[in-house]
Amino acid sequence: MNKIRIMDENLANKIAAGEVVEKCSSIVKELAENSVDAGATEIIIHLKEGGRGSIHVIDNGSGMEKEDAKLAFQRHATSKLYKDDDLFFIDTLGFRGEALPSIASVSHVTLKTSTGDIGTFLKMEGGVLKTIEETDARKGTILSIDHLFYNTPARLKYLKSEQSELASCVSFVERFSLAHPKISFTLTNDDRILVKTSGSGNLHKTIHEIYGLQISSKMIEISANNNDFDLYGYIGKPEILKSNRNHMIVMVNGRVIKNLDIIRAINDAYYTYKPDIKYPVVVLKIETDPTLIDVNVHPTKQDIKINKMNALYELIVTTIKEALYQNLLIPDAIERMSNTNPVKQEVMNSILKEESKNTFEKENVQATFDLGNVAVKEKSDTIIINSQMKQLKLYPVGLAHGTYIIAENEEGIYLIDQHAAQERVNYEKNMEALKNKQVYTTSLLVPITIELSNSEFIKIHEQETILKEIGFDFEEFGVNTFVFKGHPTWLLEGYEEESIRKIIDLLIGGLTGFDRVKFNESIAITLACKMSIKANMRISHEAQEELLNELCECDNPYHCPHGRPTIIKFSIYDLERMFKRAMN
Repeated sequence: MNKIRIMDENLANKIAAGEVVEKCSSIVKELAENSVDAGATEIIIHLKEGGRGSIHVIDNGSGMEKEDAKLAFQRHATSKLYKDDDLFFIDTLGFRGEALPSIASVSHVTLKTSTGDIGTFLKMEGGVLKTIEETDARKGTILSIDHLFYNTPARLKYLKSEQSELASCVSFVERFSLAHPKISFTLTNDDRILVKTSGSGNLHKTIHEIYGLQISSKMIEISANNNDFDLYGYIGKPEILKSNRNHMIVMVNGRVIKNLDIIRAINDAYYTYKPDIKYPVVVLKIETDPTLIDVNVHPTKQDIKINKMNALYELIVTTIKEALYQNLLIPDAIERMSNTNPVKQEVMNSILKEESKNTFEKENVQATFDLGNVAVKEKSDTIIINSQMKQLKLYPVGLAHGTYIIAENEEGIYLIDQHAAQERVNYEKNMEALKNKQVYTTSLLVPITIELSNSEFIKIHEQETILKEIGFDFEEFGVNTFVFKGHPTWLLEGYEEESIRKIIDLLIGGLTGFDRVKFNESIAITLACKMSIKANMRISHEAQEELLNELCECDNPYHCPHGRPTIIKFSIYDLERMFKRAMN
């Protein structure tokens, strides 16, 4: 008797559902993507019990005729691919034809759809068609999913709690609405609105609708392109950082993706602007020729392969670094918040930057929207770019706790972390020395002997040209030992051996995928910390003044190389508010 048999189609759909339908948000994703592909400008998603009870997706897209509605639930039925070559020109979010049959095989599905003429009502249970009949002709599609995993109890058992499933659905809709700001999204759970966007087409306004004013007011617009990629979006200033990568949202050709190479590019662009354990808020849209990406990698279509990734990496890093360099500001020590005062129109205009001739203007409606009870900053921050920083003319007036320099000018009082400030100064000096092609070496009066393990000795031997290129004079000296006779002039006097050992550790640790630029940066950061004055170390008034002058000359005077702030401002207005001289 034959052991190999053709699998029953319903069984195949249930297996496919394990790849496509992992949780409630997977269903929301697949149905919302179908709505976008259908040209919808409004998508409404109603959940019950976080999606565990039911999921209803309503759109005003193109709808389907009766035969198409019936055919859509057959496996691999799609309107988006017809021939092999179409795989290389995918410009839709869905294309496999697996989602609807997979969802239908593990739930009860009700479909109501119309192209504007006669409507179609269809009902399926466990992948089996139960009802199909004519209905009213509202253009668009309504899909209802009930009794999810009712016929696969093992899968039902592994659904997470209502709150966990709901959080996943909300997270997806937030990201998806940022990818499609021209589409109005509404998400409710148990009749409570959780997400609502206007579909204005303004990405900054959509960011505000998702994250609120505190984040949207601290976003920097970016735009750039090269021969293959167009970038557009908003990046958060380093003062708003998150503890995970969930707020680094990347879209490629309208598709929300998870790509480690792009995330790495964004993180690298923020290098020294933030601590390594913190992550920025970024909304980045990438447009490119469909032939340069492969979305047919995973059933969820969230992971994609990108050709010419090196060019995209360079574009992302360069664009974000330039934006940060031009827009960094000194954070105010006090966030002036109010829950009662209305939003000033000029503040809203500066935040929203509404596109000229947008839909609001066409309808002669003032470009405002309801902020509810969101806390609103009464006075917007003043952006201080580097050229202005050099003109602040900070004058030191004291030192608090042997750690914080107190300085003033006509705008207010500034607190400067002396260690962080000198770390930044020394880091930039070290980086400049490492970039300098002309190397200056100074001889050691007493050579330094460094003994290593067998593996460490071999690794350093392989990379000894790097150490010599940056100014070290050394040679082998016995078994697994090097003797250092000279070092670059920028090495801190009195800490030569410790610095050499740190650089050797960095070189050994970086041999996997060795990156010379990052190696130089690691050296500069490590030695900058060692070379800098510490907290609780009192320095003279002249030293304070010299440090402030050097800080103001830095390319990034606002953060130490580890990403901590170097300077915080108390404006005159802040001081008057605290002492009740100003009451508004």
